Amino acid sequence: MDGKKISLYQTESLEMVLRKMMSLALDACIITDLSVIRWLTGFSGSSARLLVTPEKSWLFTDFRYQEQAACEVAVAETVIAVDGFTAELGSGRYPLGEIVALQSDKVTWHEASRFIELLHGKQRVIPVDSFFDEFRMVKNGIELTKMRCAAEISERVLEGVLSMISPSVTELDIAAEITWQHKKLGAERDSFEPIVAAGVRSAMPHARPSSAHFKTGELIVIDTGCVVEGYASDQTRTVGLGKISGEARELYHIVKEAQELGLASAQCGMVAKDLDAVVRQYISEHGYSEEFGHGLGHGVGLDVHEEPRISSKGEHELRENMVFTIEPGIYLSGKFGVRIEDTVVMGHHGATPLQQFTKELIEL
Repeated sequence: MDGKKISLYQTESLEMVLRKMMSLALDACIITDLSVIRWLTGFSGSSARLLVTPEKSWLFTDFRYQEQAACEVAVAETVIAVDGFTAELGSGRYPLGEIVALQSDKVTWHEASRFIELLHGKQRVIPVDSFFDEFRMVKNGIELTKMRCAAEISERVLEGVLSMISPSVTELDIAAEITWQHKKLGAERDSFEPIVAAGVRSAMPHARPSSAHFKTGELIVIDTGCVVEGYASDQTRTVGLGKISGEARELYHIVKEAQELGLASAQCGMVAKDLDAVVRQYISEHGYSEEFGHGLGHGVGLDVHEEPRISSKGEHELRENMVFTIEPGIYLSGKFGVRIEDTVVMGHHGATPLQQFTKELIEL
């Protein structure tokens, strides 16, 4: 098979999708989300569309990925779309049936309208969104192994860069080192641009690293993750450079206790928003309700942010082998911020962190 290997979990994933399509009387499904395409086929390129029908599936890509697709894809026939995806899909060469689902949340208006035009009214196009979430939220053993590997690499990198932090280096220096070390240890890439934010900038939840030098007495938020065989890790620790103030120390311990409360409270069958509420209430009781302005966490997998969302609007029920973060934070504008984050696997008896890195306060 020219090096191609059919993954059992990809075959099972495709079967789950086909069963859902049948239950909704869909004759075909056009998939535009590259993460879903990788989940279903193993294709890791940056240009693809996937057509799924009960009889057969086709992966459409371009010449740049011809050999890569030949190596990676076995559950679908690869088509090199010389004239582009929409022209190929609308050519009449594929059995689309009468009702075609199109990922409305992962396609441009231009592409969708062009495709509908090329069908000449022969098929009815049904927009679908969040179609694959129920399947992707629950991870199998192969996926969990990759995610544990990604988490281990990020922990090793974090341990290594902490020893480099001093007033002679900058946030950008540490961020660059994180990216380099991730790849050196075997990751494909960062799962997001590393966040390294010190002092007043630590109060910005998604601060971009700057050329600012670290200063003694500051809190430093370091939020990192990497990708291993498509699957992401995500972790945050907050440390001090030298002795930090009593106020900063108190805030750190509130966040640490809130994060540990989230870990202890997560249970199978719990609704995501209820877990968020437990931790949010604890932080509110300490007088910081307005300073915790984001959700408690989010799902992690092929995307570093996916379902389930652990927030006040999260309606998903927590299930065994769901993977998500628990990351409370308190941010005092103009002063400092603290966030502590683990990625956890939901088990029958509770949530188990992928990270083992200490949450005790480190003062470098």
